[in-house]
Amino acid sequence: MNYTPLKIPGVWVIDITPITDSRGFFAMTWLPEELRQRGMNPALAQCNLAFNHKRGTLRGMHFQTAPHAQAKIVRATRGALLDVIVDLREDSPTFKQWDAVELTADNRRMLYMPEGIAHGYITLTDNTEAYYHASSPWVRPAESGVRWDDPAFNIDWPFEPTVISEKDAAWPAFGH
Repeated sequence: MNYTPLKIPGVWVIDITPITDSRGFFAMTWLPEELRQRGMNPALAQCNLAFNHKRGTLRGMHFQTAPHAQAKIVRATRGALLDVIVDLREDSPTFKQWDAVELTADNRRMLYMPEGIAHGYITLTDNTEAYYHASSPWVRPAESGVRWDDPAFNIDWPFEPTVISEKDAAWPAFGH
């Protein structure tokens, strides 16, 4: 696998290295020792799958509070999405900064984010499916989020979402 760090410390794009033959290809997607060597949390406590019917569906911006914070690896298994992350770690040099990566079924890219990062995405095609690993289980009292359109982050989304849950639309502004 190939690992490319992003501007937010601890965030990585992971590209598979396919081994091809007449059948197609084979690729490894989970190498805990390689993750650990790069400072990533390789714990795997929960796997999640989200299916989205419509282009323009926005999910986010989610995170879990300590002591249940989650590191995540996200991949699009069908369709395409723009995965957006925001650094909420107060001691980070990129505190309140965001970054984004296009994840598609065709590019097979994965995005790793450490604990302390808010995460969300907007679907770029109909019938998009996201699959992700989490380092700790979901815990309802630790569930939190920030507004996708919060001016504190000034995220440059590619277009206005057309589908968003009431809960995601109601996350508070950052710091409130």
